[in-house]
Amino acid sequence: MIMNSTDITYQNVHKRFKLNGFHLDRDELCMSAYSFIKEGEDFEKPVGDFLLDWFDDKSYIEMNTSGSTGTPKLIKVDKQAMVRSALATGDFFDLKPGDKVLHCLPANYVAGKMMLIRGFILGLEIDFVAPSSHPLARIDTEYDFAALVPMQAQYSLDKLKHVRKIIIGGAKITKPLEQKLLKIKTSEIYETYGMTETITHIAARKIGEDAFTVFPNVMLSMDEKNCLLIKAPSVSPEIIVTNDFVEMVSENKFIWLGRYDNVVNSGGIKLIPEQIEEKLATRIPRRYFVAGKADPVLGERLVLIVEGEEILIEDSIFDVLDKYEKPKEIHFVKHFEETPTGKIIRKETMGKFMS
Repeated sequence: MIMNSTDITYQNVHKRFKLNGFHLDRDELCMSAYSFIKEGEDFEKPVGDFLLDWFDDKSYIEMNTSGSTGTPKLIKVDKQAMVRSALATGDFFDLKPGDKVLHCLPANYVAGKMMLIRGFILGLEIDFVAPSSHPLARIDTEYDFAALVPMQAQYSLDKLKHVRKIIIGGAKITKPLEQKLLKIKTSEIYETYGMTETITHIAARKIGEDAFTVFPNVMLSMDEKNCLLIKAPSVSPEIIVTNDFVEMVSENKFIWLGRYDNVVNSGGIKLIPEQIEEKLATRIPRRYFVAGKADPVLGERLVLIVEGEEILIEDSIFDVLDKYEKPKEIHFVKHFEETPTGKIIRKETMGKFMS
């Protein structure tokens, strides 16, 4: 068992911690921060900003939420809660002092910040590289742990064998990607569930399995809309209300179904886009999604949006769908709007052909 959070504070730096091969204590990290800010590359400057924020006199860090639980906003996150989150991750994934970790996420966001905090608290040896779609392209080192977004995993399939344990978050893992990941027998690979308000992930799903398992001391329930409610007192004093449709498998396991704010009400029939998209997985050789478009009779009609130049979409592709799930229109958009983690921004993408 990793050290209890009452034994350490956010000011501590584990003696085994290394950053890019160098043992650095708190003072040396602050000196490095100034160097990153003044002389570093673009991806290093946010690391420097974070280090100075982490080791200042304030007990909290300000971060912008992604909007997963509502309108994006600036929130204050307790540093000691972030320490507890790092310890929970260490326990769940069995991370040990001296484990070698690849950090390839932007430090502007909670996932990138938490990778560094895990290093300080758990005594990990972190190599941080520029965030890119091909973070492992020039790397031959063997790593014990890495965190990626799905796009990075997609473009690193031939290199993932060099990482013993991998977590993937920020956006949903598609069925085609999961099928490819299942072929990598040398790595343990998990999809994570979480958001800024939960201080990154509070649950994980081993690929090949259906359900997410929550971390210890996290309690789940559902509201009247069947959306997930999260009680995680170690990281948040309040119950976190989400817009995620879920199916509860047990008190600590759930299957993610989709987003409440994506639901299409077509003639009184409520359609969950993510479930329709799952049925179409592997049938359309592009990125795609389904969504609702205003209709004077139905209220909303279901449309399919495909990324790239126009291609022929055979009607037989939709044979796997129920009667009301079949799109009534198909639109092509050259490039999808997306978040830095590769999550498609549906409304802005739809605006490209609806304006």
